[in-house]
Amino acid sequence: MEVKECNDLAEENQFIVDDVSKIIKEAIENSIGGTAYQHNKVNQWTSAVVESCLGQLTKLQKPYKYIVTCTIMQKNGAGLHTASSCFWDNNTDGSCTVRWENKTMCSLSREKR
Repeated sequence: MEVKECNDLAEENQFIVDDVSKIIKEAIENSIGGTAYQHNKVNQWTSAVVESCLGQLTKLQKPYKYIVTCTIMQKNGAGLHTASSCFWDNNTDGSCTVRWENKTMCSLSREKR
């Protein structure tokens, strides 16, 4: 009996990328949507995306610690290179990255558990 309960708990607490991806996409659409790039709004937009993601992830009531990052850049031909490194347990931890864009800007948002 205990083994089954532990397995059920492990499945219930798994990081489900599709669920997290949906949360990220909704946060970006609700915060930025079809808006044109405005340099003076970028801080406000990134904060709104991050706060929305964290709020929705917290509502899932999972025993996770989250790291949320959001990068917004104007589409002007410039390149962007990023790197990160993590040490985690592949059985319980995970990551989800969503790339979003409209005509004037693109966003890269990441969630890690």
